[in-house]
Amino acid sequence: MANKEEIIEKLIKGEIKLHQIESYTGNVQEAIEVRRGFAEQVAGSSLTHLSQYSLDLPEALKRNIENPIGTVQIPVGLAGPLHLNGKYAQGTYYVPLATSEGALVASINRGCSVTREVGGANVRIIDDKMTRAPVIQTESVTEALKLKEWIERHFIELKEAAESTTRHGRLLKIDPVIVVGRYVYPRFTFTTGDSMGMNMVTIATDKAMDILTRETGAHVLALSSNLCVDKKPSVLNLIEGRGKTVTADIIIPREIVEKKLKTTPESIMEVNIAKNLIGSAIAGSIGFNAQYANMIAALFLATGQDAAHVVEGSLGITTAEVKDGDLYFSVTLPDLPLATIGGGTRLETAQDCLNILGVAGSGKVNKFAEIVGGTVLAGELSLMGALAAGHLARAHKELGRG
Repeated sequence: MANKEEIIEKLIKGEIKLHQIESYTGNVQEAIEVRRGFAEQVAGSSLTHLSQYSLDLPEALKRNIENPIGTVQIPVGLAGPLHLNGKYAQGTYYVPLATSEGALVASINRGCSVTREVGGANVRIIDDKMTRAPVIQTESVTEALKLKEWIERHFIELKEAAESTTRHGRLLKIDPVIVVGRYVYPRFTFTTGDSMGMNMVTIATDKAMDILTRETGAHVLALSSNLCVDKKPSVLNLIEGRGKTVTADIIIPREIVEKKLKTTPESIMEVNIAKNLIGSAIAGSIGFNAQYANMIAALFLATGQDAAHVVEGSLGITTAEVKDGDLYFSVTLPDLPLATIGGGTRLETAQDCLNILGVAGSGKVNKFAEIVGGTVLAGELSLMGALAAGHLARAHKELGRG
């Protein structure tokens, strides 16, 4: 076995590649240290903090990371108690949030205090699905239309093929099936249980495409066509939903709005219309909300979700109304890809945070989805209150700048 310095020298000269180091060291942990030593040469400085972690990186190497050199640390704060009256999440929860944005945890914490004051926010899952949409190339628009009709007629065969690859996934529908010239875009829609399910539905759709190509002779150009729509902002996902579709609402008596949020129901309603609705419309925004992405990102990073799905979780609509003198406030999140098993949830720090919420493991993803919805409501409510009261800049000056 070559020593560390010799391997680093070979890396610098380009004689070996990063993914080949294990074959030189014969040990995963030593390979991590060699790779980090090489990165220190590239950086021209010591990477002390990247090297300090409690994660089992050799284990993570099997499924979660390639060419590891260490970990990035993000501060985790706790907000709560968050009071929820959900179907699956009933009671009080303390929410771990990974962020480096000063004032964010304090803001969410203030929103949580409002939920406590009024006896809880309501939260429900409206829908649950995961999608994959291949693109299929035919000879002409005529053949494309024939293929579209074939897919619609043979749903059962495609369903059986897809579901043969998984114990948990179920194909609900193939819709829409869009034709553009000679290209056909069928959107496969599944339920995936406690897993977020992207890998699951990819493998299942691939199996269905085997049947299609054998029976029709059509050419599957790519297994993902962007009609899925995965990890991108999309009106289709805003309307149709993807992952969990969650909505949460709360009625806050006027005196609590004035005491806790230092403003009035009328002011919050007016800011919501001007900012989240009209302001978003003139910007051409898909998300008609103030800051869903803040809560989604902090929760996703803490609990081992796929961070790229923050772009989907940021979609949604906030409503605020004056109802009998009190404030009615709601958030609707149509596109929340979530998991409590698999993927990044296996990492030790993610398990710790999922355990704080009481949602680690199988059978817990619906509870987790309702907690995410409630957390978004708390953070959104607090920010809208701060904007209506004119306190936003002051809060960031005091908490964000220390």
